[in-house]
Amino acid sequence: MSIYTEAQAKAILDKVIKLSKADECTATLDGSVAGNIRYARNSVSTSGIVSNCELAVRVAFGKRVGTATINEFDDAALAKVVKRAEDLARLAPDNPEFIAAIGKQDYKPTPTFDAATAAITPEYRAQVAADSITPSKAGKLVAAGFFSDSVRFSAVANSKGNFGYQQATNVDFTCTVRTEDARGSGWVARNVSDVDQFSAKSDIQTAIAKAQKSVDAKALEPGKYTVVLEPAASAGMLTYMMQGFDARSADEGRSFLTKKGGGNRLGEKVFDEKVTLFADPLHPGAAVLPWDEDGLVRERMPIITNGKVDSLQYSRYWAQLKKAKAIGQPGNLIMVGGTKSTMDLVKSTKKGILVTRTWYIRSVDPQTVLLTGLTRDGTFYIENGEIKYPIKNFRWNESPVIMLNNVDEFGKPERVGDDESPFVMLIPPMKIREFTFTSLSDAV
Repeated sequence: MSIYTEAQAKAILDKVIKLSKADECTATLDGSVAGNIRYARNSVSTSGIVSNCELAVRVAFGKRVGTATINEFDDAALAKVVKRAEDLARLAPDNPEFIAAIGKQDYKPTPTFDAATAAITPEYRAQVAADSITPSKAGKLVAAGFFSDSVRFSAVANSKGNFGYQQATNVDFTCTVRTEDARGSGWVARNVSDVDQFSAKSDIQTAIAKAQKSVDAKALEPGKYTVVLEPAASAGMLTYMMQGFDARSADEGRSFLTKKGGGNRLGEKVFDEKVTLFADPLHPGAAVLPWDEDGLVRERMPIITNGKVDSLQYSRYWAQLKKAKAIGQPGNLIMVGGTKSTMDLVKSTKKGILVTRTWYIRSVDPQTVLLTGLTRDGTFYIENGEIKYPIKNFRWNESPVIMLNNVDEFGKPERVGDDESPFVMLIPPMKIREFTFTSLSDAV
């Protein structure tokens, strides 16, 4: 069993805390049951359920810290993992950036759990695959996709009396549809916590339409273009940009938010005034656990307001050093947008390019957040508010900081899941001026 009740989790963590002879002890217990189904070439290839639970114990003698993990929870196993952590702590050198365990926190429950999602069956997963494969076959197309669902719990406790417990659910779906001759490709992705907000039968039509419309792509000269970026096209770029909001990186001169001559750019207008970004663990549709990895309470945090940098992210050590308040690191990112759809933004574009998604993003210059990557799975030329024809994919070189200074308009935010992002994200489609494409790519 990998999903423990609050009482069961607390009983295990209480035993761990009691067993420890260290100056302080922090323990976390995380478990999940995750189901999945994968299909390719219009056939299911794998499916299964993964059940796992793990206990992590962190102890400290003075400034010497040791951590150990285990996935068995009888009394002997708990005694063994505590002893292992304490043995490692006694061998460790003093940590010059050691910060003592947090005190008791007041966690307010957030709406991260959905009963229908937790009850997903193998039959449901099979139907998702069928709903993707059947219309693809009918259109003489080839589908490849992955659907996963999970229910998990997280519990935290320490020797200073802190304790928290919460369950969460998640659904993630991606599907690529290609023409039989591989000259056209479309893609769709959905990420939700409530499975009732998801329909493979409906969503697959997006990938099918893009695959059919992307055949016979024309080459367009690289250069600077107005672009309409679907939410998935900008999510990875924004994840890279958020690394620069670390206060220590900015103060030490390693971030685009480093101030010339020293310090950081907190309070300065760095982006277009249309840009407002915040974190809120309670936000509908993007709720996250009410604590971060250190167990600190997450709060609603304004990050950018009308283009001005409102807050930086302080580790507990850096907050103590700089005499700043340490609050929980954000678990989500919500960008304020408008009411228009992606196609509404297309209709208002005289000449431009519609980008379905960006892929294989890599950093070129961390201090300016200059990134490079490729477009993929549906790139189209826009003229007089209409999609005129498909175009070959591009390699692009662009900084999200510059991009967010060239905003024409934002659409309605959508939830985006990104495997490389630590955030749940609500991101709008964006109409951006002067986006830089540097070369062509033959990949579809």
